[in-house]
Amino acid sequence: MAHPMPTQNEGTAAANGNGNGHGHSNGNGHGPPKTSMWSLVVGSIGVVYGDIGTSPLYAFREATLAANGHSPLATEPAVFGVLSLILWSLIIIVTLKYVLILVRADNNGEGGTIALMALTQRALGKPRNIIMLLGVIAAAFFYGDAVITPAISVLSAVEGLEVAAPALDHYVMPLAIVILIGLFMVQSRGTAKVGAFFGPVMAIWFIVIGIGGAVTVFSNPRILLAVNPLYGVEFLLQNGMIGMFTLGGVVLAVTGAEALYADLGHFGRKPIQLAWLFCVLPALILNYFGQGALVLARPDAIINPFFLLFPELVRIPVVILATAATVIASQAVITGAYSISRQAIQLGLLPRLEIRHTSEIFAGQIFMPRINLFLLIAVVLLIGLFRNSSALASAYGIAVTGTMVVTTMLTFVLIWRGWKWSLLATIGLVVPFFIIDVTFLSANLLKIVDGGWFPVALGIFIMIVMLTWRRGSRILFDKTRRMEVPLDSLVKRLESKLPPRVPGTAVFLTGDPSSTPTALLHSLKHYKVLHEHNVILTIMTADMPRVSLADRVQFEPFSDTFSRMTVRYGFMESPNLPKALAIARKQGWSFDIMSTSFFLSRRVVRPSKDSGMPHWQDRLFILLARNADDASSYFQIPTDRVVEIGTQVTV
Repeated sequence: MAHPMPTQNEGTAAANGNGNGHGHSNGNGHGPPKTSMWSLVVGSIGVVYGDIGTSPLYAFREATLAANGHSPLATEPAVFGVLSLILWSLIIIVTLKYVLILVRADNNGEGGTIALMALTQRALGKPRNIIMLLGVIAAAFFYGDAVITPAISVLSAVEGLEVAAPALDHYVMPLAIVILIGLFMVQSRGTAKVGAFFGPVMAIWFIVIGIGGAVTVFSNPRILLAVNPLYGVEFLLQNGMIGMFTLGGVVLAVTGAEALYADLGHFGRKPIQLAWLFCVLPALILNYFGQGALVLARPDAIINPFFLLFPELVRIPVVILATAATVIASQAVITGAYSISRQAIQLGLLPRLEIRHTSEIFAGQIFMPRINLFLLIAVVLLIGLFRNSSALASAYGIAVTGTMVVTTMLTFVLIWRGWKWSLLATIGLVVPFFIIDVTFLSANLLKIVDGGWFPVALGIFIMIVMLTWRRGSRILFDKTRRMEVPLDSLVKRLESKLPPRVPGTAVFLTGDPSSTPTALLHSLKHYKVLHEHNVILTIMTADMPRVSLADRVQFEPFSDTFSRMTVRYGFMESPNLPKALAIARKQGWSFDIMSTSFFLSRRVVRPSKDSGMPHWQDRLFILLARNADDASSYFQIPTDRVVEIGTQVTV
């Protein structure tokens, strides 16, 4: 099913890939270049598991401190309880829910919350507002993750200097900010050149942290008793509220689980599963248990157990490797934010924003200047507010667990209605995951005052922006449609008494192919001429990631002078109208870009007393509309072939 794109200056947007450096080749329906299974496994280690792979820097420390009442000397029950909870969270949430089950919920090979939302809508047979709202909530929480992940990851890595070289502790926060500013500044160059190093660097990272943990476990094998889930259950039952705060720290160990589903289309199910089962999971378990063994032997090591795992001689190199790993993890989530922004634009949840393609081979490698600036400001502000990774940990979990809860809810609907499981079987499979996710979310809500307010506030702001844009666009579309003339009746009147003709082709963009485009009406009104050939062009968004070239363009002449054309894109594709028109040429339309003019209507939106939205929301929508990118650059139309006609409308 495809839906007309909500009009904004006679058209909207498109999305393509997740921007993590491994997108599809050209956004035109072709898949990624053929790559060996080994290369895909290594690539997934670098991109998919960057976030969850750097969690050992802070997850065990924060969970154990919470379990121990924030005492600087960890106790044995706290260590065993935390390790048991971390281990079984990795097995149940990541391995079972995501790696074995959720990766099967692919939308034409693509994963992620937006793809899952589209699959769920298709399973229900028609769009449902509640499903769209769940998608908006998940997207809003993802932005919180995209802001907090770079801050906490880089800051926790640089904090290793406090252990390796205590005299440099005053430089930790400034150095972290400098690294992050540099990271955001190089985003415009794309990840094509550095993407090849992501996998090998992260593979070295997992080998190092696995060996570091294994050595300490070997010296104190008693720590392996923590594999018993009863240690975790008993700790929660005996510690009440402290147990809930501990869960708020444990969830830090599974941050990044959504990434392996979101990157499904870039690597495929099998490479992601192999990378997790044979590299990432063993390394994480060894490192967490190594930290536990160290803290049992030296309770004061809880102050920074990750870096204290390593001999003093190699701590500086480990700090450097950790910083590189956290930069990679940050890179992945930043480019993921570009991706989800583009998908939101395509689905009419955000105004058009400038998108720059940074690779001629991989369409998923994009750069969005305004999103980049927004993230940079938010990240620097976040570090200035919280100042260290322990404080940031309080803000982290809500964004992650909120997204997990939404994903589980959408998965329930998909398995029941889309996969045709019985209701009882669906409940038996999904409800246990839902209970665990809600429990983790509840534990993190306890940290609202300590920092959890930040992702909640950011998420609410993003939701307001998305819902305002969606609602305002619909109101504007409905008002414009009421004022427009039916296209068929106008064509009949024009052809009964043709105005003066000029050579060439005119293409008029519209969101409603049955109504006369505003640009056409104003062109006739002011110029009083008509081109020899006139094309009414509608761009539609399909509820699938990509549309094949065979289904891209539908061209239909309906009179001697006028034709209708529909161009379809998936919600993960970027529109390129000249290429689409070249496809139409193969279907029999004589098309020459140099004799074609594209007529767009540039609307100036003004507030109205009867808009249907509160006054503040009118103002917000108008602000968003004024800052939207122009249609010509977004649709990649040659600037010298565009004619824009300004109109004023109220919303």
